[in-house]
Amino acid sequence: MGRLHLLSSLMTPGHFRTAWRLPHADPTAYLDIDHFQRLARIADEVGLDAVFLGDGPALRGEIATAPGTGIDPLVLLGNLAAITERVGVLVTSSTTYNSPYNLARRFQALDIVTNGRAAVNIVTTHAPAAAANFGLVQHPPKEERYRRAHEFLDVVTRLWDGWEPGAVVADKDTGVYADVTRIHPVDHHGEFFSVAGPLPVPAGPQGRPVVVQAGGSEGGLRLAGDFADAVFTVAQTKAKAVAFRDDIRSRAAAAGRRPDDVKISLGVVVLVAATEQEALRRADELYATLPIDSLTASLAVALGLPDGAYAPDHVVRLEDVPDAPPGELRSAGFQVSTRALLAEGPQTLRELVHRGAGGSGHRLLVGSAEQVADDLEDWFRAGAADGFTVMPADTSVDFEAFARLVVPILVERGLFEPALVGSTLRERLGLHSVERAPGDASVRSLA
Repeated sequence: MGRLHLLSSLMTPGHFRTAWRLPHADPTAYLDIDHFQRLARIADEVGLDAVFLGDGPALRGEIATAPGTGIDPLVLLGNLAAITERVGVLVTSSTTYNSPYNLARRFQALDIVTNGRAAVNIVTTHAPAAAANFGLVQHPPKEERYRRAHEFLDVVTRLWDGWEPGAVVADKDTGVYADVTRIHPVDHHGEFFSVAGPLPVPAGPQGRPVVVQAGGSEGGLRLAGDFADAVFTVAQTKAKAVAFRDDIRSRAAAAGRRPDDVKISLGVVVLVAATEQEALRRADELYATLPIDSLTASLAVALGLPDGAYAPDHVVRLEDVPDAPPGELRSAGFQVSTRALLAEGPQTLRELVHRGAGGSGHRLLVGSAEQVADDLEDWFRAGAADGFTVMPADTSVDFEAFARLVVPILVERGLFEPALVGSTLRERLGLHSVERAPGDASVRSLA
């Protein structure tokens, strides 16, 4: 079955966004480079495959009650890569509010300067507030955003493939530095972009940086099957996770790829302590920080329930939830995951908020180190995922607790192998290298 991969989110104060209210918490830690460097060094020490940061190109209304997204992750994770040797860096970027050339060049540069540890998490951005920051009158609808994303990634991957191996000759006797017949422009003219190319330097150690995709709508699933090396997903039930992984693998095969070309990274919010009792006590402390009335009201709207009809402790059954809840209000992956959970039995809105880690939607896993390791092993062996993106409930506590307490157990069981210095992220995730075949007739050279 092989080894599972382990990525970990650096989201601060944690995936309980109200964790900053706890007595020990530093409310401004999400702006503190020393905080992030400490976490990155821990990740490097235990051999995690990569650290990850989500992002969004707009300040959202949550800033009234919780820290926002924070520092630009490309800058922040570039800094963290410079002080570490083996952990990969996974940076979220929007295809709706970027250009293909800029993104391709920046992540190629990140791959080069990190010696093959770079990855990009592709999102289409669902926050309407972003539009005004980029001079748009309105936020594009989801279907258009995914059409743009598909064309965007087509251009980006062709830019990354633009230099064949051996293009740099550097022959001092003849004065020939590069063989221009091996350097290919893109010459792309499509619905959304016109891009000439090529990039100014050859590919980095991975050929292409690792591409991660996170959308669960039909457009996102199609994008994943065609382009993604890994898919970051949400699942509250094991059966739903297994079905999702099977679906993505079949989509990859339909696109002419091998099913193993796409790895599934299942997001799980982890709250871990030395004992189960301590973990449960900490969970209660986090629940107490939540603005439960507003969170349950927002959840009801996202599920398409009648406005104001459900109090926090009102029981919700699957038959209460419309078949097609409003897709623009919450991610499709969240909607499918929540419906799968309700199919297993009724839940109150409060219970759904708690099980979704205070509104993140990802499954909350609370327990001792052994219990957390047992759970991850169980889901991995069931075929629910190729690995996990660990999302600390309270980053100031749970990031290090997972690294120090849970990772050694997974290593001892032969489920996880710490990353080695000099290995690329693509190698660690068990992904095939991507190279242009010399003389590819589908592109023309600069000559």
